Amino acid sequence: MFLFLPLFLLVYYATPVRFRSYPILVGSYIFYAWWRVDFLGLLFLTTCFAYVIGQQISKHRGTKRGKTFLTIGVVGCLGVLGIFKYLNFFLDSFAALLGTDTAGLGIHWRLILPIGISFYIFQALSYLIDVHRGDATADAKFIDFAAFIALFPQLIAGPILRYKDLEDQFRKRDHSVEMFCDGLARFLIGLGKKVILADAVAPLADLAFATDNPGMALAWAGAAAYMLQLYFDFSGYSDMAIGLGKMMGFRFLENFRFPYISRSITEFWRRWHISLSNWLRDYLYISLGGNRKGTSRTYMNLMLVMLLGGLWHGANWTFVLWGAWHGGLLAAERFTGWDRNAKSYWYALPLTMVFVLIGWVMFRATHVGEAFEVYAGMIGMNGIIGDPIVWMSVTRESLALAFLAACVVYIEPRIDGFMDKLAHPQSPHAGAGSSVVLVTSLQFAATVAVLIIGTVTILKLAEQSFSPFLYFQF
Repeated sequence: MFLFLPLFLLVYYATPVRFRSYPILVGSYIFYAWWRVDFLGLLFLTTCFAYVIGQQISKHRGTKRGKTFLTIGVVGCLGVLGIFKYLNFFLDSFAALLGTDTAGLGIHWRLILPIGISFYIFQALSYLIDVHRGDATADAKFIDFAAFIALFPQLIAGPILRYKDLEDQFRKRDHSVEMFCDGLARFLIGLGKKVILADAVAPLADLAFATDNPGMALAWAGAAAYMLQLYFDFSGYSDMAIGLGKMMGFRFLENFRFPYISRSITEFWRRWHISLSNWLRDYLYISLGGNRKGTSRTYMNLMLVMLLGGLWHGANWTFVLWGAWHGGLLAAERFTGWDRNAKSYWYALPLTMVFVLIGWVMFRATHVGEAFEVYAGMIGMNGIIGDPIVWMSVTRESLALAFLAACVVYIEPRIDGFMDKLAHPQSPHAGAGSSVVLVTSLQFAATVAVLIIGTVTILKLAEQSFSPFLYFQF
């Protein structure tokens, strides 16, 4: 915020428009290498591989040779992801089946997960598949394609971009003071979500999951706190990425659309992590046949897609079970028609949120046993209050901010609608000068509010310890 970003923007805007992919690429590589230089090589090699294979797919599109190159590209990209993200998991699972551990098998090393690999591999895959389908061209300059893969605003934790949505913007995009200021405001709001809200409710969630045999009150409070923490953490990062993109002239697609007002799990997945939901739908669900091959196959495809979506988040059985939970719910809603009729029932929203919360418990747990300890607490098996001493570590500030976060979830859709009206006011009729004054005053108030959020966020950043975004681990 105070070194890399100002220097990058200074160089970016000092560079002639037609050469601005160069500072994007160099800046993104510096950004990524700040963590580990060696894994920058993996990012670069993946980029070169996808670019070359994409050229060959385009050259031979519609032929058997083109499909062969697509297969090579998909297997190559998934192979990289599988080795670095899942090899440890498979070795641990295999050792457990034999009643030992990896050391007992003579394996004394662990692979480090390259940060952001799930996102840039999926972007490379979508590019190859889109070129094969004819939805994207492969005539981009290598510098533009490399800049797309490494684009630092979303490199670490998404949203998942598609080249077909950005290829025209790499050729030509608009830059303006208004767009830059909109991007800066979105960036500050996203950072505020993370620092002011997500980090504030995190201690309550951590306490519940770290406590052995939590009581009912703590189990539910901790699960609800994590539900809020994950949303504000990840949607905050997405807001920051979208804002940074605007500051560079890019328009990224929205990644969250108020998921906690959903009245069905089907609707939830149209609103939560939209870039991943759409990716799984377009490149996996449809490829498996979608709903075109009969009812039973549709349910099986839904389950398989969500299982793989769960496994995409991490190499742990908790993510597999979380994916199975959502896959089963999606299949049940389609079978009963609930996804089409849910809006008719007043209890659809709270019921959906309970189902989502139950899933988040498994998603948050470090292992399956920990999740079931929290579930046991939620159904009262450890009493209502549990150990009173545990509650002594819960501060009033944490509870107050948790309540504030819940209120923000409720009013956020209304704030968004209000801000949209400010950004696109109706043209006033002649003589309605008071309307212009009102809109201008409200826009000024909104600007002041954003500046206050930014100031409070920076002050909190200065006083708190390091707190990475949750989605860095995926």
